[in-house]
Amino acid sequence: MPAGEASRIGQSIEAAPRILRVQPVGPRGLRVLLHFDRGDPLDVSLEALELSRLGVGDSLPSARRHDLESLDADVRVRDAALNLISYRARTRAELTRRLRQKGFPPERIDPCLDRLESKGLIDDAAVAAAFVRDRLRHRPRGRTRLSSELRAKGVDGDLVQSAIDRVFEDESVTDRELALEVAEKWIERQAAATLSALAGDRQSDGWERARRRLNGYLTRRGFRGDTLRAAIDRAVELAEAAR
Repeated sequence: MPAGEASRIGQSIEAAPRILRVQPVGPRGLRVLLHFDRGDPLDVSLEALELSRLGVGDSLPSARRHDLESLDADVRVRDAALNLISYRARTRAELTRRLRQKGFPPERIDPCLDRLESKGLIDDAAVAAAFVRDRLRHRPRGRTRLSSELRAKGVDGDLVQSAIDRVFEDESVTDRELALEVAEKWIERQAAATLSALAGDRQSDGWERARRRLNGYLTRRGFRGDTLRAAIDRAVELAEAAR
């Protein structure tokens, strides 16, 4: 190496700021401020600092600073993702949307989620099954509505159908049974006037209005075709029995 070039490299290394103090910040000390012999302090995660093998007395040329800041960015996006799934299970698509809303770029998000997925911390199939099971037990929906809601969460089409099929089989329930249950509960909540109209003359305006309300309610919950018609018939039977 020519003497002049070696001299320039030596001067560049000497010109790099040197870490004088590592100051913990925050209630848990998971982030630190690096104080230098010149220039402004640098805020990074303690984990990134440890991974970089830097400490008091080390110099921080631009290349090492870049690597340190890159490690810190990876830690921050991972911690944000873990915080999100600590509240409730989320699909990969949901996490991607939320992390982008927090300002993280795709080139940070995708590798992070790949790592979490490889560790089993992101599992769209498990999230889909848990979602369907919760709906069936607490807010019954038909297959059509369940499929629509899962797709809105970003669950892949094949996973959607397999999750619905598996949970319906596990719970020993059918779309028709759910529709009848939903129709029965709808009837239980209606006022006497609605029940009277639904049980009355099928040529009347009152009957038509009550039936449209019931039809819309069942349709919004994902029931279609013969299943829908069976549920409406059941509701009419119950209304007539209540007269």
